[in-house]
Amino acid sequence: MARAVSDTRQLTALKEELIAGAAQVASIGLVPLTQGNLSLRDPQSGHVLITPHDYPYDELTTDDVVVLDLAGNVVDGFREPSHESPVHLAVYERRPEVVAIVHAEPIYTNVFGVLHKPIAPLHVNTLIDVGGAVPVMPFAPSGSRQFGYDMLEVMGDKRAVVWANHGMLAVGDSLSKAIHCTVMVEISAQLYHMALQHGQPHLIPDEFSDQLVG
Repeated sequence: MARAVSDTRQLTALKEELIAGAAQVASIGLVPLTQGNLSLRDPQSGHVLITPHDYPYDELTTDDVVVLDLAGNVVDGFREPSHESPVHLAVYERRPEVVAIVHAEPIYTNVFGVLHKPIAPLHVNTLIDVGGAVPVMPFAPSGSRQFGYDMLEVMGDKRAVVWANHGMLAVGDSLSKAIHCTVMVEISAQLYHMALQHGQPHLIPDEFSDQLVG
């Protein structure tokens, strides 16, 4: 039996939460212009709220947020959903603990994406928030559910993954945690890049890293 659709008040609150999250990641430069996308799972209905395709974050209103069912059908909203909606839906399908997703385009993370080089867990928060080194998915067009399934294979039990030549994706059991993970991946990428300019960085010893993995 299908779950009930959320009442208008709850749906509006979730839309406002998504808009506030989008404004936050845009304000710190993680999603330049209209790049990237964010989504949030409605715990009551199971539907997915997602940002629209190619739309300025600073202009978003609750009317602009698109609501999809897990099959990808639009159940609320008039705008075109993000072209990477199928990727988000694949994650929600396969990882029931995930409540929110951020696909971002941070500069230093993209440096490692074009190098196809995983971001080493040099910082304690990379272990706590991501669960270890941030893996890199080989390049492929990203607008399909199959891309999402392939990405999840690379991602494993981590909470973030770099898309080769195309940004990154982070997940969380809340939108704030997905955003926090995104920020920490970019900080880790900056730290790793800068450290490599001076020598070979030292990793956190295994006996401590195992304790820190969240």
